[in-house]
This record gives sequence, structure tokens and C-alpha cells, in this order.
Amino acid sequence: MDQYLQPNQSYLRLVDDYKKHGTLVVAFDFDNTVYDFHGTGNSYRYVTALLRRCHKAGFYLICFTANSDTHAISDYLKANDIPYNGINENPPFFKCDSPKVYYNILLDDRAGLIQAYTELDLLLRIIE
Repeated sequence: MDQYLQPNQSYLRLVDDYKKHGTLVVAFDFDNTVYDFHGTGNSYRYVTALLRRCHKAGFYLICFTANSDTHAISDYLKANDIPYNGINENPPFFKCDSPKVYYNILLDDRAGLIQAYTELDLLLRIIE
């Protein structure tokens, strides 16, 4: 069976990355992960609270989004006290010419948000 289809493998990799580097790069989507894109009244308070905990732990936070209005995104994140270090760009300590943003874990409503949230929350509980 594929390694990362087995239980706990992605969490164990996350723990190993943290132990190796003493930090993590956390990418998060904007629309419908921290922002109510469809205006349905959904709250994203748990994800935003997790991002604040990540920031407090010293993790590097990247808003990784297909939304191209980076100025509006930045304004929203600041107005809602959602920490971030960059939008759609690699961390300065990761040199790469690839258009894909580097991260250790991704919080995204369309990419297993509950698993990523749970694994990151568990790791933060251990290191806090």
C-alpha cells in the first residue's frame, strides 16, 4: 500500500519535519478556508485560531490561493487578525524556481482540511 495512505504516516512525517527543522511551513487556502467566499455566513474561527497558534509557535505561514487579488486578501487577513508571512510565494529560506509553493502541510477546504487540521492541532498540543 502507498506509504501515505496508511494511518498516521502524514502525521509522523510532520513530526519528523518539525524535529528536523524546529519549525514548519504551513500553507492555507483563502476562499472557504479562512474567508466566506460564497457569503453563506460560514465561520472559519477554528482554522483561524489554529493559524494564530501556528504563528505563536513560530511557524512560517503562506496564504496559498488561486484568488489573484492579493491586496484585498492582505487587507482581509490583517483586518481579521489572521497571521501570514506571504501570499503565493515561497519562504525566503527555500530557494526554488518551481511555481509550486513549498509547505510542510496545507489547510484547504478542497484538500483534506479535517485531516490536516487535526494533525497540526495534535502537533501544536505537544509542543505548546
